[in-house]
Amino acid sequence: MFKLNILNRFLMRRFFSGFGLVMLVVCGIIMAVTFVERLPSNPTILDALSETWIRLLEYVPLFLPLSVFMGTLLASYNLTKSSEKIIISSAGLSPYQMARPFLIGAALVGIIATTLINPYSVGLNEKNITPDHLSLIDNSIWLREASEKGYITMNAKSMHKSGNILLFEKATVYVQDKTFKLTQRIEAETITLSDTGLEAKNAATWDDNGIATKQDWRARTLLNPQTVLDRYLQPDQISFWNLPGFIKKMQAIGAPVKSHLVQFWTLLFLPLTMIAMATLGVAFSQTKQRRNYSFSLKFGTGIITCFAVYFLTNMFSALGSTGVLPPLLAIIAPPLIIIAGAGVFIASFDTI
Repeated sequence: MFKLNILNRFLMRRFFSGFGLVMLVVCGIIMAVTFVERLPSNPTILDALSETWIRLLEYVPLFLPLSVFMGTLLASYNLTKSSEKIIISSAGLSPYQMARPFLIGAALVGIIATTLINPYSVGLNEKNITPDHLSLIDNSIWLREASEKGYITMNAKSMHKSGNILLFEKATVYVQDKTFKLTQRIEAETITLSDTGLEAKNAATWDDNGIATKQDWRARTLLNPQTVLDRYLQPDQISFWNLPGFIKKMQAIGAPVKSHLVQFWTLLFLPLTMIAMATLGVAFSQTKQRRNYSFSLKFGTGIITCFAVYFLTNMFSALGSTGVLPPLLAIIAPPLIIIAGAGVFIASFDTI
């Protein structure tokens, strides 16, 4: 059983010192580069700093695993260099027992990033989200609504916002009954969507007999401008706390949510990912050399390994987003593989 005694608190402080130093260096570099890049496009220095801060928070998920790994490695290096690791080992603590404070610290980093930093970052970006920033599927807008009466599917080339109304250009609407039989097709240069439903002026309308007419057309739908905007929001533009409700809402209107599920599971299991990176850092720090400890070699090898881990994680995430793997499996598989491999190495390493 883990107890937060004096030794564990000491090791945890060492972990957060190493992690904090790495984060400080990485954040400083990113902020400096981003500030110089954003300064010409902002009227004042304060505006440039504000935008730089927003961009920095967006980069946090990318460099956080690397920072945990390097922080763990740096803390272990300092313990070895000062001979404190030898004293701790002589007290009867195994490498696994010494690693536990690091793992708990890494888990706390993941919990804070998921529950606090992610919602804060998304909140800062919400005011900048417009239809112009939304992604399209196959370079087109696709909307579908299922109801007790049947199905309404709409395809449009582009979408614009005018007040509280969305305008769909060069749009086609397909109306189907419960048996998926096509009962009506509507084509119009512009179809508007308001809180009351869809509407088009002087639209070409075909009935189930194939007879075409020109007339005004309207249909009441559950869709509204806000749900459409939500539909096209990227997964990283939605807060962790809002993702479950968002996913349910998108499933209700027939929207694909695999990438959003991947994002949700990624954030939920971010503490596990941080634990995996800390475990990897502890494994890299294991050495039988009590002097002439080659930190530079460990550092270089660790960077290469982190890039390999980043590639592995992205590959599994892509497989989850495309449906090749279940989203949950795609997210938990990489950290479990890392923990298993690094854990076996730590358990079998004899430093005494």
